[in-house]
Amino acid sequence: MAVLRLIFRILINKFFLTTVAFVIWMVFFDSNNMLIRNDLQNKLDQLNTEKRFYLQEIRKDSILTRQLMTDSAHLEKFARERYLMKKEKEDLFLVIDTTADQHQ
Repeated sequence: MAVLRLIFRILINKFFLTTVAFVIWMVFFDSNNMLIRNDLQNKLDQLNTEKRFYLQEIRKDSILTRQLMTDSAHLEKFARERYLMKKEKEDLFLVIDTTADQHQ
């Protein structure tokens, strides 16, 4: 009985009730509540992942740009493969592999 009386006194304590009300307000009702903060943290993690990906792609493209600016043989190879360019009086034949489509 004394334990129940102690628990009851703690539960009706104004400081305890104020603390519980504050915690409930901060978790559910505040404009920066825990649910919104969790969603924002997930979005931030996703954006950081995208940032790392794009920085890696920028590094790759910078290396390719540097190679294309300095090496004419590499530039010619790039133009022939990517944009199907050819020299004068030269024929270009495209070979398309259709066997990969049949296996799917």
